[in-house]
Amino acid sequence: MEDELSGYRGPARELLLRAGARVGDEVELALSDGGSISGTLMPRYEHADDSHVTLKLGNGYNIGISVSRISEIRISRRRAPQPSPEPAPARAQPGRGEVLVLGTGGTIASRIDYRTGAVTPVFRPEDLYSRVPGLYEIARLDTELLFNVLSENMTPDHWSALAERVGRAAAKGYRGIVVTHGTDTMHYTAAALSFALEGLPVPVILVGAQRSSDRPSSDAYTNLKGAVAAAARGDFSGVYVAMHRSLSDLEIAIHRGVRVRKNHTSRRDAFQSINSGPAAVVDLRTMEVKKLEELPPRSDPGSLRVKPRFDRRAFLLKYFPGMDGSIVDALVDAGYRALILEGTGLGHVGRQLQGSIARAIEEGVFVGMTSQCIWGSVRMTVYETGRDLLRLGVVPLGDMLSEVALVKAMWLLGQGAGPEDMRSLMPSNLRGEISERRRIVA
Repeated sequence: MEDELSGYRGPARELLLRAGARVGDEVELALSDGGSISGTLMPRYEHADDSHVTLKLGNGYNIGISVSRISEIRISRRRAPQPSPEPAPARAQPGRGEVLVLGTGGTIASRIDYRTGAVTPVFRPEDLYSRVPGLYEIARLDTELLFNVLSENMTPDHWSALAERVGRAAAKGYRGIVVTHGTDTMHYTAAALSFALEGLPVPVILVGAQRSSDRPSSDAYTNLKGAVAAAARGDFSGVYVAMHRSLSDLEIAIHRGVRVRKNHTSRRDAFQSINSGPAAVVDLRTMEVKKLEELPPRSDPGSLRVKPRFDRRAFLLKYFPGMDGSIVDALVDAGYRALILEGTGLGHVGRQLQGSIARAIEEGVFVGMTSQCIWGSVRMTVYETGRDLLRLGVVPLGDMLSEVALVKAMWLLGQGAGPEDMRSLMPSNLRGEISERRRIVA
């Protein structure tokens, strides 16, 4: 039998039992200082203390209130009965696409176990169908939990394994592939797949959630629906990231995997395309997928070439005032073969680094320049500092995002690129990672 006060014990449980309260009820706590707090009664973790009551407030945040502060508990509304889950279809309906959903971790397709506090993957197709109403009307899903790691623990080895698995799925004939991922490093993985999967015949959509699925303001299910719609119905191919376009539940933006970064810690529209707009959008009211720019079309699986190797001997170094050349020397001595500088403004670092940078280049280390500014492009011919760095052999990388430049350098090194190859290929536009310069006519 389900415990209607899951996780509560001792004084907290006794107080709730006297009030006849159950987890999920909307309650008002009258406080001893004359105030009150209203919210939904939440369960407690198995090993939590016995002297607090947990409420979910209307803004989606949880709060713990000490039993010693509570003078009375009033029940505002009883927990509604849980609806029966939507049944998963036995087979795809005519015209419905077949999509593979690969899990790597994160909150996008998981639930919270309030007994232990753990986040548990929810990844069977029937689970996703039941938790995301209308999902089975978009596509028949196959699912596979490839990893279950926090995104900050993703490594180039994970990128390689994921690229190989996506390659096999694309060759098998899936109409599209969705990769669920933690948001913190999702743009790194999107860039890695963009380079490792050459000639992709179908859309590969990475998707995450900024807010967990137990919060009223969660974006998990709308993001997942948008990603599946883009994978199944999008008339394009390539690697993309699907996240909210704005704070409202109107559209999911589909960003190119090499043009996107996370620009906010918690907002639902944290992901933005840099120096460009979204490539496409999904209308959450109609589930229509609309292209906003020219994109590579779907193609035959025979065009796919999987190149999944990454070499970790690339380093992203952010310049700050007062930095000296010792860190550059240490990286060269440690065997790094590529150094991506994130310089100030148009692409500058302090003069005191020039000797160490010159030594790195002489020893065959590629040194590329990106900007700490989010928008705009490196232009190292404007000021004397930039021109000096160019004379040393530093390569400007246009408006390529520094994270993308790091991943690209790892990938090129993984393909066996030498110093001259790096100098030629790093500033070349291989996957749309660099904006083509447009001539402005007055």
